[in-house]
Amino acid sequence: MAFDVLPGLGQPLRRLEDPRLLTGGGRFTSDFAAPGALHAVFVRSPHAHARILGVDAGAARALPGVVAVFTAAEVAGLGHNPAVTEIRDAAGARHIEPPRLPVAADRVRHVGEIVAMVVADTPHSARDGAEAVAVDYDPLPAVTRGDDALAPGAPLLHAEAPGNLCCDWQKGDAAAVAAAFATAAQVARVTYRSPRILAGYLETRAALAQWQDERVMLTTPSQGVHLLHRVLCDHILHWPRERLRVVTPDVGGGFGPKLPPYPEQALACFAAWQLQRDVRWVQDRTEHHLADTHARDLVAEAALALDAEGRFLALRVQGVANFGAYVSTVNPTIPTGGMAKVLGGLYAIPAIHIGLRCAFTNTAPVDAVRGAGKPEALVLLERLVDVAARDSGRDPVALRRLNLLPRDAYPYRTALGYRYDSGDPAALLEEVLRLGDAPGFAARRAQSASRGLLRGRGLACHLHGSGGWGDETSIVEVHPDGRITARTGTQSQGQGHATAYAQLLAAAFGVEAEQVTIEQGDSDRIPRGGGTGGSSSTIISGTTFASAAQAAIESGLPMAAEVLEAAVVDVAWHNGAYEIAGTDRRVTLAAVAARQGGLRGQADFAETVETWPAGIALAEVEIDPETGQVVLDRFACAIDPGRVVNPMLLAGQLQGGWAAGIGQALSEDAVYDADGQMLAATLMDYAMPRAAELPDFAHASLPVPSPNNSLGIKGVGELPTNGAPAALANAVADALDGAHLELPMTPQRVWQALQAAPVNPAGRKNPPAP
Repeated sequence: MAFDVLPGLGQPLRRLEDPRLLTGGGRFTSDFAAPGALHAVFVRSPHAHARILGVDAGAARALPGVVAVFTAAEVAGLGHNPAVTEIRDAAGARHIEPPRLPVAADRVRHVGEIVAMVVADTPHSARDGAEAVAVDYDPLPAVTRGDDALAPGAPLLHAEAPGNLCCDWQKGDAAAVAAAFATAAQVARVTYRSPRILAGYLETRAALAQWQDERVMLTTPSQGVHLLHRVLCDHILHWPRERLRVVTPDVGGGFGPKLPPYPEQALACFAAWQLQRDVRWVQDRTEHHLADTHARDLVAEAALALDAEGRFLALRVQGVANFGAYVSTVNPTIPTGGMAKVLGGLYAIPAIHIGLRCAFTNTAPVDAVRGAGKPEALVLLERLVDVAARDSGRDPVALRRLNLLPRDAYPYRTALGYRYDSGDPAALLEEVLRLGDAPGFAARRAQSASRGLLRGRGLACHLHGSGGWGDETSIVEVHPDGRITARTGTQSQGQGHATAYAQLLAAAFGVEAEQVTIEQGDSDRIPRGGGTGGSSSTIISGTTFASAAQAAIESGLPMAAEVLEAAVVDVAWHNGAYEIAGTDRRVTLAAVAARQGGLRGQADFAETVETWPAGIALAEVEIDPETGQVVLDRFACAIDPGRVVNPMLLAGQLQGGWAAGIGQALSEDAVYDADGQMLAATLMDYAMPRAAELPDFAHASLPVPSPNNSLGIKGVGELPTNGAPAALANAVADALDGAHLELPMTPQRVWQALQAAPVNPAGRKNPPAP
């Protein structure tokens, strides 16, 4: 069913789920009552790297209230948690993937790795039991940075991975890039270390495993129950799938790290089965920082070749991606293919080559967090463009305008083989300059200078390639009373699925959105689904719901014909009812559903997941040279989101995504010390962005429909996060007279950059270095 035959879409509608959520009606995993449930607490390694010489649980087992202690010996039959994506080196060899078991047996490889699980009748008894477990460690040297891990003599994490190398991955035409650099009139260069970040969701992870007559029901926040169900049964627990039911209720944020299966979920299920009791675990904030997947953590060198006129000739990126201690669920394709997807940006670049060596370190595993490889790539690219402009005396806006892809170049095949579906970057550039009042910047800079402050402006062209799994079956049921229930395998974590999907179905059926109920998150009730990831939920579920709605309508045609006393071939669906063409004889959907005892439609996803939303962001910052404090004063963005289902939901996704990117740019850093200890284990030390630190966001939507799906929509959830860090990086560099800073651009780093300059941008001479 095409978008243009679904009237009512594209209109603002307040989120249907908000009255329930805002009045205490949310049902999160920790809200589910389980009288008599046991409580689990995990014993975690305090060492980043150590041999386990012994685990003595005798004292813990003897404590009052402790029901069981599970060490590696008790769970020896559990299996490996595998990655579900893969990468290969130039010779075709798959990445190295040492086994990751739920409980460490002979060695721990990062702080927070599980060495035992204590199950007791109260949380306090479980904590007491965990403290009584005695673990004999033999500490080993640790390595926390990817480039250090690949250096000769670095501590070795896994015997299967010599030199700590997981994979040496490359993509692109190295020879063509080398030839372009050999003839270039100018080469711009940037070296960059991306900080490691956390998801920081409101609801930490949890698991409630309930024993139910030879089955276990796992209630847990996730980004899709089917991946979790499949991996737990097939790879870790070795259970027949019918033994386990996985349910996900309301989810308080996901952003990527709630997609992978985790040891705690498997162990809760195992304990419930072994003890034939319900077992509950709720994560605390420090556990989230230590044990959930992290993101980014990349060091790279990038170079851009230009001709004498300023046209881009070639791009080269070489780097090291830190995978952490193990290969997480989808991480193989995050810093590799995730970066490569957008590495050419919105520009015509004839030749590109990227090479990444992926390293094991004594840190928590890395995986997808909102953006999933794209923010790192776009900081590199957009910094290169500004550096090229500054080095050659060109205006950065003019240099971008010269190299942007024209609208008639779409569909465009990049030098790395990706096919952009549609877009108009030039229109986005002109609109963001208007929206951000580019002509007024000089006056604002002068006004800042009059107050002793530095002002800088930064542009960032950015895009996203939506991904995820289109393994989806959606079911729509029209009940006899006219209510509509729709089930699908994607999973909302706050994005507003209940509203967007209801709008789609309301438009398809000609009813009010309030009549539609969306069900997600139940492996028993929903046949299959790829979950939510890669900004593709509305592409996947939206198109399958449209097809399922059409199937439900068609299932009612015979009954409609009977009611109308006409032949089926003479009855058509039009404007929300069945009618005989050319007459005023009509029967409503609800009337047919009542006569037939309900209507049902089902559809499998049969379109293309990939779309290419784009944007251009413009940021202005003010910097206090006395303190190094960066204040984001203005932020504007022009975006191409494809056709829009609900502009209010779009605005919410954009604001949340920009906030995430701004946090990465200015404050967030999940840093480890040299011994592998997390220095940001609480929110006292990990600086999330605050509302008071953010400006009003201005955006303009210039949609170019995607030809890759029948609704013409594009997946925008990660787009703003991809662009914000690069815009901030360019703005701060502009204020600092071109100085390049690593992210996050904290006051300390900015102040140090100001002190390092012979004459700082405020005009004051700095003392010579000692």
